[in-house]
Amino acid sequence: MATDLRLKASLPALTDRIVSTYEECGGINHLGHSPLPSYREIVEILADLREILYPGYGRRQNLHLGNVGYHVGDLIDGLHDRLTLQIARALRHDCKAIDLETDFEAEAQIRAIRLLDALPELRTTLSDDVRAAYEGDPAAKNLDEILFCYPGVSAVTVFRIAHVLWKLQVPLIPRMMTEYAHSKTGIDIHPGATIGRRFFIDHGTGVVIGETTEIGDGVKIYQGVTLGALSFPRDEATGEILRNVKRHPTIEDDVVLYANATVLGGLTVIGHHSVIGSSAWITRSVEPFTTVTIENPRLKYRGTSPGGHDILESFDYQI
Repeated sequence: MATDLRLKASLPALTDRIVSTYEECGGINHLGHSPLPSYREIVEILADLREILYPGYGRRQNLHLGNVGYHVGDLIDGLHDRLTLQIARALRHDCKAIDLETDFEAEAQIRAIRLLDALPELRTTLSDDVRAAYEGDPAAKNLDEILFCYPGVSAVTVFRIAHVLWKLQVPLIPRMMTEYAHSKTGIDIHPGATIGRRFFIDHGTGVVIGETTEIGDGVKIYQGVTLGALSFPRDEATGEILRNVKRHPTIEDDVVLYANATVLGGLTVIGHHSVIGSSAWITRSVEPFTTVTIENPRLKYRGTSPGGHDILESFDYQI
């Protein structure tokens, strides 16, 4: 098919029209400023951190106690430099002051070292999470299957890394990490959430966990669960959304939330050892050792008998 040169000649004018919007709509472009963190580099950093946290399950095979130290040491050395660079970019971009003589690289190095220093403890916590997945799912054959195949474990791994950076007050990068996990797993966990040990997300697609959520130990949730905000409080004077208040629920120890359950509100507390049934909508606190289910609906079956007569049956659906 021949190219119409007259149509192609219009492209420079189109380019000018697009570029003119960069000044008109300045909030959605980043021009003339210091570099932002690289999304591609953050993803690569996550891959290297996973190599350290779960050696032998990633890009490098044939690891053993005789050579794993060299492998991890090489990764740690590279991560120090790469994390320092990306964190420095995030700190510099987030700084609103003018002419502030801050050594962003020095500040970034401190935070990078603290993240790397947290890896041994992260390994212990993630080991509990993986074990909880194995003990909580009878379909799991072994821990290898969980580490290779379970999206909940992948999402929680990224969350726990991002949460360390969140607590270190590293801007932007924690959200980049958890949104990458969200895109890969369908599980949306804000890095500011607080999540205890032995946490298991089964299946996982559609799970949402908000920024100020607090989750205790031994909690298990299924696909479609939302731990969200009931409303957004606003400043009385300005009308702006208040961003540093607790908006999301507290889930105490050993709670199970079944598929599509929704729990909303910063004052909502689900007491320990409670069970929240499928599709329940919770906006007030629940006492410990409570089971919450929705009222049983009725199922209706409509069909035709072999003799041509209509058949209509209804049954209570037991949840």
